[in-house]
Amino acid sequence: MEIENKGINSVKGFACIGKHIGIKKKKKDIAVLYSKNICNTVAVFTKNKIKGAPLYVTKEHLHDGKAQAIVINSGIANVSTGQTGIDNAGEMTEIVANELEISKDLVLVASTGIIGKPLPMEKIRHGLVDLKNELETQDSGDDFANAILTTDTATKQVSVTTEKFAVAGTAKGSGMISPNMATMLAFIVTDADICTKNLQNMFSSGVNKSFNMINVDMDTSTSDMAIIMANGIAGKVDENIFKKALDIVCIELAKMIAMDGEGATKLIVAKAINAKTTEDAKKIAKAIVNSTLIKCAIFGNDPNYGRVLCAIGNTDAEFEENKIQIFINDFPVFTEGQQSPDFDIKKISKSIMEEKTTTITIILNSGTEQATAYGCDMSYDYVKINSCYTT
Repeated sequence: MEIENKGINSVKGFACIGKHIGIKKKKKDIAVLYSKNICNTVAVFTKNKIKGAPLYVTKEHLHDGKAQAIVINSGIANVSTGQTGIDNAGEMTEIVANELEISKDLVLVASTGIIGKPLPMEKIRHGLVDLKNELETQDSGDDFANAILTTDTATKQVSVTTEKFAVAGTAKGSGMISPNMATMLAFIVTDADICTKNLQNMFSSGVNKSFNMINVDMDTSTSDMAIIMANGIAGKVDENIFKKALDIVCIELAKMIAMDGEGATKLIVAKAINAKTTEDAKKIAKAIVNSTLIKCAIFGNDPNYGRVLCAIGNTDAEFEENKIQIFINDFPVFTEGQQSPDFDIKKISKSIMEEKTTTITIILNSGTEQATAYGCDMSYDYVKINSCYTT
């Protein structure tokens, strides 16, 4: 398998664009993904009880597991906008469908940005004129990846290519990240021929070990959505190999989102090893990246294993304290119920300061299961960014 930083248009049969139409002041703010073939398509959505209007429209259009295009705007989330918001999301799919000469039920829609504001539909109507020609002449994965961003500082895209098929994905997310079923927004495509049922099972599994294992700030967005489209051009493939490729794409995108957390300076990787059950391992790994105290400690280059123990103890996972071993960047910090005799605070602090990734490993010595979660530190800039988000 070849892993590269390529966009979703690198997969056969898919084209995409991203451009500025005036929702934002200067940056690109609308994107469209299109497949020449109708795709087997599945999605996962936020469990936040307040959902954006696009989620309701997309769920309705996915009733038969088929789609051919997705339209996404950034800058305005189209959340808590009443029936007008639903109507506007539906109109966005209708505009794209008319431009591409396909059924509107084959067009999905997503929005991200400020909650509560109405979409500037006149700008959207005007901005999507001549869409079919633009997809043919201005096809760009980089433009698509840029057009879906909000407070992100970098685009997030990855592709996996095998001899038989390819999988590629683009995501966005920087704040309001504590996914529960998906991430802020993620769009994944493949030319493999995978039936809808198997695609849903594999995608849900991949999401649970990637997007659902990241955290920036403990807030699950109202707009969380992850979609995968399979156009079947490559024909039937080995589904075990496909699952591995899909997992790689999901995990790499999840790590990019965690690393690009608002104001973040470091990626935190939390590994829970030798747990009694997989669920215990997940609970402990997520507790580490969820902890505000740990996030602050890592920002300050402080190997404070007491905060790690506190996070572990606040879960309902099964473990025995005297069996726990904790390592920070492979340095031992806690073992057999007490501080490790090899604990060297200066050396560990220096490693945290010098490395882009801080790895916290918890060996529970209670079983054979494991899980990994991804997060980021919390800096002064997080407060700055979120204190003036709408002003």
